[in-house]
Amino acid sequence: MKNLILIAIALLVSISCLAQQNNRELKQVTFSGRGYELGLEHGKTLKKEIGEIIEAWKKNTSKALGKDADSVLIDFYAYAEFTGAIQKWTPELYEEIRGIAEGSDQKIDDILVLNLLDEFWVYVNNLHNHHCSGVGVASRNGKPGYISQNMDLENYTDGFQVLMRLSPTEDSPEQLILTHPGLIALNGLNQEGIGVCVNTLMQLKASPKGLPVAFVVRRIINSTDKEELLSFVQEVNHASGQNYMIGVQGQIFDFEASANKVVRYDPMNENGTVYHTNHPIVNDDIKPWFQVYSPHVEEGLKPTNSNSHLRLQAVQKRMVSQPTVDEALIKEALRSKDDKDNPVCRANRENGNGFTFASIIMTLNEEPNIQVLAGPPDESEYKRVDFNSKP
Repeated sequence: MKNLILIAIALLVSISCLAQQNNRELKQVTFSGRGYELGLEHGKTLKKEIGEIIEAWKKNTSKALGKDADSVLIDFYAYAEFTGAIQKWTPELYEEIRGIAEGSDQKIDDILVLNLLDEFWVYVNNLHNHHCSGVGVASRNGKPGYISQNMDLENYTDGFQVLMRLSPTEDSPEQLILTHPGLIALNGLNQEGIGVCVNTLMQLKASPKGLPVAFVVRRIINSTDKEELLSFVQEVNHASGQNYMIGVQGQIFDFEASANKVVRYDPMNENGTVYHTNHPIVNDDIKPWFQVYSPHVEEGLKPTNSNSHLRLQAVQKRMVSQPTVDEALIKEALRSKDDKDNPVCRANRENGNGFTFASIIMTLNEEPNIQVLAGPPDESEYKRVDFNSKP
């Protein structure tokens, strides 16, 4: 009887947690302007939430590293020299960070570290906290193109999901950006049908003087010129190993970027699909201690049972299974759990192993739009969000 009672209690707790997760809110906010004024509005509007996520970040960092988070930040900023690259390549975004700090009454270093998500992971050198899975589909035969991903983050970020709409300016398109309070971007799409999804590639060499990922993402989303955009991605000094899956109207460009090189990945599939998880496929600018992940390693020696490889197999087999890939097949891939221990779609078990923070599908056609939801995509339905402005 005692065992039955314990089982019943566990079941009720599980159901309660699932119900709570299914009721996640994707908070939607709209900001206008550029630079400092944009950041100031962001900081004031989300002041409470920014304070809460900074507190959560510090608690999580202290627990994970066994050291006071403020002391960790001192050590991190002794390594990090990103300000010069930010001010060189994206000066308005540096001013935006200042505005967020001012508007939320937070220290600028605390706001900045929220925007150095991948760079902090590089500093910690934790390979196992990254589980994003991305899928791209080029336009074919009048069908729209897509870029999509499950954005996986650390558990403490649950409940902070935000969709940020940036109103257009004279020289900037309207933008829809997935993020959390205090962060300028995770991924996003603009009204011209130019968007980007990203995957951490921890194995690639990094640079403490490069341009951080969040700033590269915002620079891409703010672009309207394809050639200029592609030149920027391939020429800028990248701070962190990262895969950038870029959609330009119906075209898909996928780049693995490291500190020393940027290499395009194209599986040359007849149906125009591309897919990526969290290991390099074509870029060999590998850190010495991650050489087993080099593209040049013999097939039999590659870590094919790693989390990233197993997820890549799950999305790849779906993307190559049909001559035409539609939204339904993309959603199937993003909701897949082929390997129960290494699923594409990750529930929040609050176990420190991360979860699917949000899932997004960007449609690249004459009326670009996104479909998005907070949390794992098997726990709720996607909601379509359109632009207010016409391209």
